This record gives sequence, C-alpha cells and structure tokens, in this order.
Amino acid sequence: MTKPTEKEITAIASAAGVPVETEVAARIANSLGPAFDSFAAIAGTLPFDLEPSTFALVQTERAAR
Repeated sequence: MTKPTEKEITAIASAAGVPVETEVAARIANSLGPAFDSFAAIAGTLPFDLEPSTFALVQTERAAR
C-alpha cells in the first residue's frame, strides 16, 4: 500500500468520470498521504472478508431469510 501519486489520482478520477486538473490531483494526493502513512503498519494484514463493500450484500441476505 503506497501513497497515491498525482498521476494515479488523475487516472482514477478520469476513470470515474470526474476528471480533475493537475493541481487538484496534487492536492488530493497530499491530503490522502497521512492516511496511507497511518495504515502502512497494518497494510495487507486485514482479512479480505472485512472489506466494507460486502456489508450491504451480507445484510440484504440476512434480511431476506
């Protein structure tokens, strides 16, 4: 897990349909940097099943039962 660069932010934003200017991408990358530094110590140690995007799916399945 590495800090995103300006180039990566630009590519991700463009792929999401929200293109950003170079200076905006640089500000986004700088603002995300401390969060990546904080989680560097545990990067790759969390089980994949704790991925939050599956939460809604699991809750929907439980409610349907």
